[in-house]
Amino acid sequence: MARIFSGIQPSGSLHIGNYLGAVKNWVELQHKYESFFCVVDYHAITVPYEPADLRARTADMALSLLAAGLDPSKCTLFVQSMVPEHTELAWIFNTITPLGELERQTQFKEKASREESVPAGILNYPVLQAADILLYRADLVPVGEDQVQHLELSREIARKWNARFDKRPATSPRAKPTHDSSASPHESFFPEPKALLTPSRRIMGLDGQAKMSKSLGNTVELLEDPASIWEKLKPAVTDPARVRRTDPGTPEICNIYHLHKAFSPAATVEHVAVQCRTAGWGCIDCKKVLHEAMEKELTPIRARAKEIAANPKKMKDDLARGAEHARVEAQKTMKEVKQKMGLT
Repeated sequence: MARIFSGIQPSGSLHIGNYLGAVKNWVELQHKYESFFCVVDYHAITVPYEPADLRARTADMALSLLAAGLDPSKCTLFVQSMVPEHTELAWIFNTITPLGELERQTQFKEKASREESVPAGILNYPVLQAADILLYRADLVPVGEDQVQHLELSREIARKWNARFDKRPATSPRAKPTHDSSASPHESFFPEPKALLTPSRRIMGLDGQAKMSKSLGNTVELLEDPASIWEKLKPAVTDPARVRRTDPGTPEICNIYHLHKAFSPAATVEHVAVQCRTAGWGCIDCKKVLHEAMEKELTPIRARAKEIAANPKKMKDDLARGAEHARVEAQKTMKEVKQKMGLT
């Protein structure tokens, strides 16, 4: 069975951008692939933070992931810092990654332009991402289009390491990403992970100006109460051409319409488009229908979150078991990496 890996930063509880853009897809993938999902707290410390806050945000993210439908009996869910081999492999990859490759990364250039003093961790961020993925020798990585460049760097690092150190077959290679049990093993120790593009489009914030982000204050939280969600939806940006109730609109440029596509049944989405183009509904009418559709999906998630929060020991145990299983796999990888590199 093919193996997948993906991670998410501990930003606290999920918002619907995280959920629709990644986690909802993970919930489906855990039944199709051998799945490793990680709360990447080492990635979160490249910016100033309070330790107690990081600890709380990590716990909140884990709770949200479980409430959203990740099942510890179906996937391996853990916190990155509980598996020290992540940073061990990252250092090894730093020794073979050209500085120019890192400086060309789009996200590095964007972040560095906003910093007076750029931490080395921001430059090396994608090297740690590569280590996260390759530590488990993942075949596929569920990503959005904005992460494809970082994944290509992971593929390049795998190629460089294999070319330099993989002088003999791995002692226990995993099978290629296939369901055919007769398939041959990986030709190289580290597979070159392929992107498994997330089906949902980029989720814009309620301001309609940028990607949904807590730092921009344009989010709807996954566990937010219905009244609060409605108060956020009411002023949310729609098609700017619909100044008056009788003005027809273009649903394809309206962010509320795209949220309908994520939450509403297909027949409702089609009806919404017609009502927008003909000015049959006002924008508030459209938002009311969206709110109802969102509640159908979010209500059971909130209920699961309450159950999980009522039994914190179980969540702690689930994460510990996930980390234990992840570390077993990580140690297998590092044992062979060290043997091949002359480190043991």
